[in-house]
Amino acid sequence: MSELGGPRPVSRDVWFGGDYNPEQWSRTVLDEDDDLMRRARVNTATVGVFSWSSLEPNPGKYSFGWLDEALDRLHANGVRVVLATPTASPPPWFTRLHAEAMPVRADGVRLSHGSRDTYNPAAPAYREAARRITRVLAERYGSHPAVVLWHLHNEYGTVSHGPVTDVAFRQWLQQRYGTLADLNRTWNTAFWSQGYSSWDDVLALPATQYLPNPSQVLDFKRFSADLLRDCLAEQVRIVRELSPDVPTTTNFMLPTWNHYDQWAMADEIDVVSIDHYLDDEGPAGEVHVAFASDLARSFAGGRPWLLMEQSTSLVYDYDDGRMLVKAPGRIRRNTYQYLSRGAFGSLFFQWRAPLTGAEFFHSAMVPHAGADSRIFRELAALGQELAGLAEIVAPPVDGRVNDARVAIVWSGDAWWAAETPAMPSADVAFLPAVRAFHTALWRLGHTVDFVSPDADLSAHDVVLVPSLLPVSDEQSRRFADFVAAGGTLLVGAFSGSTDEHLRVRTGGYGGAFAGVLGVHVEEHVPLRSGTVLTLSDGSRAGDWSEVVHLRGADVVASYTDDAHPVIAPGSPAVTVNRHGRGAAHYFSTRFDEAGLSAHLARILEGAGAAPENPWAADGVEAVRRRSGASTHLFVINHSDQPRRVAAVGFELVTGTTVDGHLLVDAGDVRVVREDPAAGAGTP
Repeated sequence: MSELGGPRPVSRDVWFGGDYNPEQWSRTVLDEDDDLMRRARVNTATVGVFSWSSLEPNPGKYSFGWLDEALDRLHANGVRVVLATPTASPPPWFTRLHAEAMPVRADGVRLSHGSRDTYNPAAPAYREAARRITRVLAERYGSHPAVVLWHLHNEYGTVSHGPVTDVAFRQWLQQRYGTLADLNRTWNTAFWSQGYSSWDDVLALPATQYLPNPSQVLDFKRFSADLLRDCLAEQVRIVRELSPDVPTTTNFMLPTWNHYDQWAMADEIDVVSIDHYLDDEGPAGEVHVAFASDLARSFAGGRPWLLMEQSTSLVYDYDDGRMLVKAPGRIRRNTYQYLSRGAFGSLFFQWRAPLTGAEFFHSAMVPHAGADSRIFRELAALGQELAGLAEIVAPPVDGRVNDARVAIVWSGDAWWAAETPAMPSADVAFLPAVRAFHTALWRLGHTVDFVSPDADLSAHDVVLVPSLLPVSDEQSRRFADFVAAGGTLLVGAFSGSTDEHLRVRTGGYGGAFAGVLGVHVEEHVPLRSGTVLTLSDGSRAGDWSEVVHLRGADVVASYTDDAHPVIAPGSPAVTVNRHGRGAAHYFSTRFDEAGLSAHLARILEGAGAAPENPWAADGVEAVRRRSGASTHLFVINHSDQPRRVAAVGFELVTGTTVDGHLLVDAGDVRVVREDPAAGAGTP
């Protein structure tokens, strides 16, 4: 993955705009779009995401007139174009000609056309058709002056089963294991009489009578992830050959989709971009924005990244089946949150709300009510404001946009492994554990990086492992070396209990971390949902507990008489072990929000990691971003009261000098170019 600059976008201004679908509208509407984009100061449009049937209405027969006109018109109006390949939605004729290339569910049902993502990424016919349309677009538009970024595919995530996938899965397994003997040994196929004598008997995880083999489940998810990465890599190679000066991206759907390894996908592209939609209409939504932003920046290696999609005024409540509306001003605050944590643009899905179609009630920059609407007025005001803040997205001279001394381990393998059937409890789930840690850190005022378990950990003082079930021997050594060199490590319950093949490490659970933690976990003790434990220090926990014995560690908090009968009162619940020059902490239970925050604050204080945002408890989000040679302090007041923060420099939104203190109204935002002579190391 390249840095921002060179054959890649250079952020001379904040990218602002969204998905644009000129093929869906009349000339009258397009003329109005030109005017409204100027009013809203739109400078970026994503074009062509789902336009395959409009570009290739019949096999090998192309219709480019509408796209030629759109790119020329946008360029003439000063709007840069993010040009997409349309491969996430093959046209109906492809379904008719290549039924074998349609996705197949685990139960064997073959899907057909009628939605998007109707393709099997393992199917040769799909891969060939995707390469062909990518090449045709790159040949025609690769040097068009409007095109500044290639948007390859859209939200990769289709997983398929069935005969076509069986073949590809076997090939992947043969490359990984070499022989059936190694496969049988790794998967322990002697259990339940699953031993394979022929590769032809190995299937791509179809639905089965009861519990599937957990190692096979994990390998199938790894295979599916590699398959999507290969699809992306094919398109990247084509556009780099034909359009070498235009960088590449694909949009990650965060944080709920995990059908591929984000670290591996990021290595294939020049610019990391994400789609992100709030999942809570309350204050938890602000934490959700920070979570996705910190992930995006981390996948980008600490460099600037692009917010490819957010909604203008929509909060999905999937559980209740509702589309909720953002309160006035929230679009602006959320946008500044993304920008503060490294985004160089804020794009929306979508520019104009469609009259019909699958997402016809999805919010848009121009809603069904038109320009005379609250949403458009808010967006136009935001566009005008951002147009004067170009300096905040200048590429940082040292590459990294934010500093973070604290890191959380993020692993696709860990997510997939925790979803494997027959886990001892649903409370070992990966994403809830990671989000709980990030939320606690956000409320404590810490900016957070995410790191791969295979990464160099030395750039951080504190590394947190909320959930990491599969751990290889090499990863285990890496964590131990980090602590020995002076780092602070925190490991959550059940982590490290298997190797990378989901083979349980014998001799005590959590075996991959047992040495550095100085503990021996004899037995895990899942608890019924809602069970509350009170530890010796008064902190409250539940859902999970363990029988822990000390092997050099010290007790920080112990279980009391409300623990499960197999756990003796006074036995260790939270421990710390001195290892080399560092410290390794262990949580053998799941804390409630207050308990988690208290223990994390204790650990961070002991590691000398002070919060970057001392006003977090007052509902203020304060984040520093490096832009060019400057540092900008973003202050976002999420509370309903004015807040005063310490700052020295020049405030960009109001154009005023700040000399010591900055007053930020309720729900408002300020951005201060800090005065380096004032010593801005501490807010």
